[in-house]
Amino acid sequence: MLKFGDSFCFGFTPSELRTLRALKTPAGIQKFLDELPYNLSYTAASPRKVLHDRTASCLEGGIFGAAALRILGFPPLIFDLEAEQDTDHVVAIFKVRGHWGAVAKSNFTGCRYREPVYRSLRELAMSYFNIYFNLRGERTLRRYSRPVNLARFDSRGWMTSEKDIWFIAEYLCDIPHRPLLKRGLEKHLTRVDRRTWDSEMVGHRKKK
Repeated sequence: MLKFGDSFCFGFTPSELRTLRALKTPAGIQKFLDELPYNLSYTAASPRKVLHDRTASCLEGGIFGAAALRILGFPPLIFDLEAEQDTDHVVAIFKVRGHWGAVAKSNFTGCRYREPVYRSLRELAMSYFNIYFNLRGERTLRRYSRPVNLARFDSRGWMTSEKDIWFIAEYLCDIPHRPLLKRGLEKHLTRVDRRTWDSEMVGHRKKK
């Protein structure tokens, strides 16, 4: 676990650090994110802004998750799930005893927390496949990125910036992604059934 001398504050105030440390575990971080309304605005708020505004999108939730994991002693890692005819999904990832788990904010029920039981990032990415669909009911997940350690952006103040941090999203767009499906398999995919649709849309927010 990190010791919180001046060199480990990362720009957070003592009060902000107490809030983050009180989350205690990856599951605690997920509970915090689950209690926030989904942010439908086109923003890329920093973790500090998420703490104060109490709302988060998928991108903002993934980045917040990475920052909160860092405060708990994990590396601040995210990876990107890339889709066709749909939006990407950014999740914070962590490792326990050699197995991957994830923390995420989503407007859909199943695209959130993953227990640390996955032996590889491909396994973790595939755990999202069956419930990753667009509003036409098409299964859309196709690729995943390598892990990105957000410490690379420390000089840009990504955790506490008052300005949008779109540079992280731009970086994710630029890096290579690995395919999840062999060529041709997508032609045989079925659309999600009504029960899956209904369960995934619990709490879904849309613009009025």
